[in-house]
Amino acid sequence: MIARAFEYTQAASVAEALAALQQDRDAKLLAGGHSLLPLMKLRLATAGRLVDIGRIADLRGVRRDGDRIVVGALTTHAVLAQNPLLREMLPVLSAAAQEIGDLQVRNRGTIGGSIAHGDAAADLPAAVLALDATLHVATSAGEESLPAEGFFLGPMMTALPEGGLLTAVSFPLPPQGTRQAYRKVAHPASGYAVVGVAAVLAMGEDGTVQYARIALTGAGAAPFRAHGVEAALLDRTLSAELAAEAAGRVGDRVEFAGDLYASPSYRRRLAEVHVRRTLMGLL
Repeated sequence: MIARAFEYTQAASVAEALAALQQDRDAKLLAGGHSLLPLMKLRLATAGRLVDIGRIADLRGVRRDGDRIVVGALTTHAVLAQNPLLREMLPVLSAAAQEIGDLQVRNRGTIGGSIAHGDAAADLPAAVLALDATLHVATSAGEESLPAEGFFLGPMMTALPEGGLLTAVSFPLPPQGTRQAYRKVAHPASGYAVVGVAAVLAMGEDGTVQYARIALTGAGAAPFRAHGVEAALLDRTLSAELAAEAAGRVGDRVEFAGDLYASPSYRRRLAEVHVRRTLMGLL
């Protein structure tokens, strides 16, 4: 199919992009285009105007800023997967990016586009949640900083303010000696996560888990933190038995999604199995 007709604006700065969004309430931002354009072609999404932010250089790149790592919203998945700083300090983010689509998608798709799109089965939201990220948003009223937890509200629904532009994602440096991993069961046709698990753990000197962040994507209506699993791990020594016990709590206060490929009960079972396997990989 062919998308409905729309106007096109190429923004040279964040200010220009915000002005275009204010002038046209039907406008949508275009970054890498791998989420929005397919929906427009299927006429599942429409836009009176596309505001292209792809050439705003200030929105690209990875840098360390004190005790945080800042990633520009237009940084591509390929850069996330290959950047030396991210691979050293935030390997779960690099691992999740490496799982996205194919080479062409990774070279065009962006972290900001993926997060703002809010697909319930996208890979990056799980890593962003597990890393306690902060989302930096520019609006006509100024700048806002939003915690990743609570940002994903439902299928393609987020807490991004209307007319706002996600400019960067920042991450606190994980505790020293942190162990990180990302694992997913990919849909055989789309490559999206049927269930994806991001885990970040840190052990104390006595070997017990002192820091735990477990996040899932694909399993529910939105990516989420598995707080029950985290609570089961804290102050205990990670083992095969503990991994199985903690994984059994992945369904605490969670309503699992169902579709033609996987029922809610099947997704719950997949989530339990792959949380356990992810934790076992961190032993």
